[in-house]
Amino acid sequence: MMNSKKTSWLGKVGAAWGVLGLTALLAWAIYRVYPFAEEAAKMPWQWYETAFFVFWMIFMIYGEGFKGFQKGFSPRVIARAAHLAKHPVGWHVLLAPLYCMGYIHATKRRRIVAMSVTIGIIVLIVAVHWLPQPWRGIIDMGVVAGLIYGVAAMWVFAIHALIGRKITHPTDIPAQPA
Repeated sequence: MMNSKKTSWLGKVGAAWGVLGLTALLAWAIYRVYPFAEEAAKMPWQWYETAFFVFWMIFMIYGEGFKGFQKGFSPRVIARAAHLAKHPVGWHVLLAPLYCMGYIHATKRRRIVAMSVTIGIIVLIVAVHWLPQPWRGIIDMGVVAGLIYGVAAMWVFAIHALIGRKITHPTDIPAQPA
């Protein structure tokens, strides 16, 4: 059994793959919606579209960025990556981004939450796809802002972990072995 205080090369690879893979996934999402945000930004807006934009940006930066990412998702991802670094299992390392997001080797509650959030995001993506501009772009501007905030928060937590700060966020690892 591996010493839980030291990381092996496999654990380090798994942790890095988990964080980098998740970063790539979120960057891909930003890349995919940014053109719609940019298109809307170039259009003339009515006063009510501008008012909604201000409300939406505040809501998304606070709700998605701060509450969702900084207070929940990002520290949990890094806590799970740190756990994976110290307790590597081959298939967990292979699927490290999914492991870090809580889809595998997580408590039942964490898996249900992860799947529910994913289904909700898919439903919203489909719904927003049918909105006309500038509404779609306004929504996407908030999404881009929230995702950028989330990636930045994740990397701040990752840097804290790399420099040796203790990660106290729950990992939601199940009590039984993998």
